[in-house]
Amino acid sequence: MTGLASTVIILQARMGSQRLPGKVLAPVLRWPLAEYCVRRLASAGVGPVVVATTTATEDRPVVALGAQLGARAWTGPTNDVLARFAQVAEQYPEARYVLRATADNPFVDVAGCARILKVLSDGADYAVEVALPLGAAVEGVRRDVLLRAQREAATAYDREHVTPWVKRADDVVRVVPLAPDDVRAPDLRLTVDTPDDLAYVRRLAADLEHHGLDPRVAGLVDVIAAARRLVRRAVA
Repeated sequence: MTGLASTVIILQARMGSQRLPGKVLAPVLRWPLAEYCVRRLASAGVGPVVVATTTATEDRPVVALGAQLGARAWTGPTNDVLARFAQVAEQYPEARYVLRATADNPFVDVAGCARILKVLSDGADYAVEVALPLGAAVEGVRRDVLLRAQREAATAYDREHVTPWVKRADDVVRVVPLAPDDVRAPDLRLTVDTPDDLAYVRRLAADLEHHGLDPRVAGLVDVIAAARRLVRRAVA
């Protein structure tokens, strides 16, 4: 599964969410939630998308969905997500950078991938934008730094959440840029963690489609506009 791209995008996804089991395959209009993530990340055009899931039987449909959408898949440990990411990164020795996304964020900012890669190419070891809607950001990390985290991170928390070690290591250069004005909306919640979140992103997707857009790949500016329309209708 070796690739020649300088970047690999790793989308972590599994069915066993504690608060909302099976959410990554929950339908949003006519498509599973994870399809939104895969299609958006692939449309960024910065490198291959790898769906990193677990070896559990319940996650086989996640692997199948990735294959259906043309994404590669990797199965690894359930709770040691850092190891899962490192295993994928090791399959791409030519890659300099890893972008991390999660399959409960159906409206991840496609353009943010290139912005984060620019920050990394300018010398950062780790970067993530702030002031985006919750659930719209991707994290970027140098591949060698991610592999170092795999070797040195020891706590269960560090290994489950992938980047905490990177965020506090003394010699890691971290840059946290402010998101561009047109997608700066920190008051919005676009992640799916509860049944209410799922109902909300379904309403957003329906609004986008009503306005002639494919909600799976609509730009974040359009998603934010849809969210503002929902608010105005709610208070009208």
